[in-house]
Amino acid sequence: MPAARRTPRAAGLPPVASAPARLRIGVVGAGRVGAVLGAALAAAGHDVVAASGVSTASAERAARLLPGTPLLPADEVVAASDLVVLAVPDDTLPGLVTGLAETGSWRAGQLAFHTSGAHGLAALAPAEQAGVLPLALHPAMTFTGAPEDADRLTGAPFGVTSRPEHRPVAETLVLEMGGEPFFVAEADRRLYHAALVTGANHLVTLVAEAADLLREAGVDAPARVLTPLLTAALDNGLRRGDRGLTGPVSRGDVGTVADHLETLTDRAPESVAAYVAMAQRTTERALAAGRLKRHEGAPLLDLLYEAADPAGSR
Repeated sequence: MPAARRTPRAAGLPPVASAPARLRIGVVGAGRVGAVLGAALAAAGHDVVAASGVSTASAERAARLLPGTPLLPADEVVAASDLVVLAVPDDTLPGLVTGLAETGSWRAGQLAFHTSGAHGLAALAPAEQAGVLPLALHPAMTFTGAPEDADRLTGAPFGVTSRPEHRPVAETLVLEMGGEPFFVAEADRRLYHAALVTGANHLVTLVAEAADLLREAGVDAPARVLTPLLTAALDNGLRRGDRGLTGPVSRGDVGTVADHLETLTDRAPESVAAYVAMAQRTTERALAAGRLKRHEGAPLLDLLYEAADPAGSR
């Protein structure tokens, strides 16, 4: 066991006064996620020995969060590491893992985890065939590259996928990074990620869309209007699910929805399709939850189906 050492504090993370250098960590992809996770592992007492990052932003982020860590090509990062953190875009991950296997970079006994929510263990199969212990550890948190990203990691839920015998290792790593692990089966990984994208990415789009429509309506500070409303709506949705639904759909107000469609067609035609799709799904969910009676929901659906397909081709 290497001698204890002083661990430098990573920006935004609590310090570890003295800890053994238990694992040599390599971060492939020192972007918004990789640099933060590397810093968290360093704060837990591990030694981040190398990182890769091709953009100027990655280099600057690594210098801030992983001070003194050399930026190297991906194969050299893997060669220097006991644990490899793969924090690269979803579409890049399988090819990267395969390419590293073809160059003989992986070695038996290494650990590797990727941070993709869309992929499970299958993406790491070439590394596993070389004797690497594969893990999928996805922080269910949004990272923007802002300084507060490191603080957001504390208590963040991590979707963990692993072999049953490797689950304690996976959960320990998540806990060391300050997160809270929960298990996601390999077969459920894509559905899990689709759920998070629906909730997080689409939420940002909806908020921005609502703000734009308010500006079009002459409201100079849309955030001031939306903040209390959306905060309450999010709280209701999380606590009560479909029972938290309010608004014209929940009341079966066909006339109001028709007025919205007419106004959007005139003032913001690019927003019509999204409004129709969301109103249609909201109506369907309200019917399934008993918030709307069938005779109330049917006229709404007829209106929305017609708006979605005015030519009647469905």
